[in-house]
Order: sequence, then structure tokens, then C-alpha cells
Amino acid sequence: MTRRRIVIAGLAGLVLVLAAASLILGRTSLHLADMLAHPEDPLWAVLVQLRLPRTLLALLIGAGLGLSGAALQGFTRNPLADPGVLGVSSCAALGAVLTLSLPFAFPLLQPLAAMAGALAGVGLLLALSGGAGSMTVFLLAGVVLNTIAGAGVALALSLAPTPWAVNGIIDWLMGSLADRSLEDVTFAGPFILVGLGLLVLTGRALDALTLGESGAASLGIDLAHTRALLAAGTALAVGAGVAVAGVVGFAGLVTPHLLRPLVGARPSGLLWPSALGGAAIVLAGDLAVRLIPSAAEVRLGVAMACLGGPFFLFLLLSLRRRLG
Repeated sequence: MTRRRIVIAGLAGLVLVLAAASLILGRTSLHLADMLAHPEDPLWAVLVQLRLPRTLLALLIGAGLGLSGAALQGFTRNPLADPGVLGVSSCAALGAVLTLSLPFAFPLLQPLAAMAGALAGVGLLLALSGGAGSMTVFLLAGVVLNTIAGAGVALALSLAPTPWAVNGIIDWLMGSLADRSLEDVTFAGPFILVGLGLLVLTGRALDALTLGESGAASLGIDLAHTRALLAAGTALAVGAGVAVAGVVGFAGLVTPHLLRPLVGARPSGLLWPSALGGAAIVLAGDLAVRLIPSAAEVRLGVAMACLGGPFFLFLLLSLRRRLG
């Protein structure tokens, strides 16, 4: 068994353990043996209606963030690429928030708007940076997107019709999996899975791009097609997650860096491990916010930012020493 397969098997086992813990642990711990002996136990409703949707969404959203981060880093050959850092998640949030001010609504409006925002964000990012520009240009493009999306969200907040609408938007923007239902899973799940499939299809092109754009073109890689797959896959995977859980950042940045020393630098070889690693990180983060003793549950987006912010700073300092 190759080292990569061992890592994938280990990550799959870790995800299963964390998923089981997510179902059992929380403010109220569930004892499955007692529940199985009493099928009428009201705690079954807690397991099926609250814990199961939350666990499934953490798996899906984490996998989408981890895989999209690995694909963006592979396509741009930029170790700082991430849907949250580069403004893709913020653009998805802007699309979703704008629907809250519309005088009409239908069931798919918010997720479709979030995915459209994410698609616009990826497209603008690649256009502003030239697709595979320098690290400085790429980061500046991300700063521009984050600034524009942040201004749009602030405008939506200032125009919100009631204080309750403002509180609802702010609460949603902080990112959380609390009180999600199986309807949210069936809503976002298919979009995220399709996005994951599209991103996996870019594996061969990402490997070829390690030789540069001209080298990849000489190997028969259609860069326009690859860019379209990347944009659509990221939009679906990130946008659908933002639509149901709000903004959860940094999983796409942290996961590939943690796994690259274990599975190697080949971009295609990092895709599936990053999906599993992202799922594990979001599951662990959501489990942690439930177990932290506090009067109110810490929002998952806040917890992930507390983890990812110092990591991002460490990564920047490491790159500075390497380039200096």
C-alpha cells in the first residue's frame, strides 16, 4: 500500500470517528445503548433531527472547502489560495444576503444566489490575476474581492428593514451549523457533490500546470476548459455551503498545507486527501464549539477564523523567510 493510500485510509477512519462523536456528544450526550433499548426515547428526535443534519453538513461543507482549496492552490501554483482568503466565500455571502432584501422569494433563491456570487467571485479572481499570476497580484485580487463583497454586505445591512433582519444577517454571516435540518442537507448536498466531482476532474490538468501554462498546453491541456471546471466546481461546492451555513473560512487554506508533507506535492494526489481532511477539520471545529463551556454556543465561522488566522500569519512569515 502506497503512502498516499495509507493517509487516505487514516483520514477516512478519522472522519468516521469524528462523525460518530458529532452524533453522540454535545450539550446533551446521547447513550446509544440506552436509546436502542427504548425506541420511544425522545432523544431519538435530537439524534435524527438535530445531530444527523449537522454532522452531514459538516462533512459536505468541509469536503467542499478542502477540495476547492487544494484545486485553487494547484491551478494557481499559489500556496495562499483559498475560497475564504481570496473573497470567493464573501462573494457567495453577498449573493445570499442580497436575496434577503428582495420583495419576492422562492425555495432555491438563496442557494442559487450564493452559488452565482461564488461563480462571479472565482471568475473575477481569475480575470484580475490573469489566471495564474504572481503571488502578489493574486493576493491583491483577493483583497479587492473581499473589499467589494464586504462593502456590499455592509450596504445590505444598512438597508435592512428591521433590527431583527440585521441580527439575522449578522448571525448567519458568522457561520454556524446549529439548528440545521435534513431539508438543508437535501438542499445543499447535491450541489456540493456535483461541485466536488467537477473539481476532481481537474486533476490531470493541475498536474500538467506544474510545468507552466505553455507546458500544460503542449501536453494537450485545454486551459479554458480547466478554468471553467474550476470556477463551476468551486461555485457549487462553496456557494451551496455558504447558502446553508454562512461563511466558514480557512479550512481550504489549512487542509492542503497540513497534508502536502504526507502525500506529496502532486496536485491531483492532494485532491481526495484534502476533501477528507477538510471534512475532518470542520467536524472537529463544530464538535469543539458544542463542547466549549459558554452561555451561548460559539459560532463555527468564528472558531475557524481563530484557528486559521494564526496559521495564515505563520504561513506568510514562512514564505517571507523563504523568499527573503
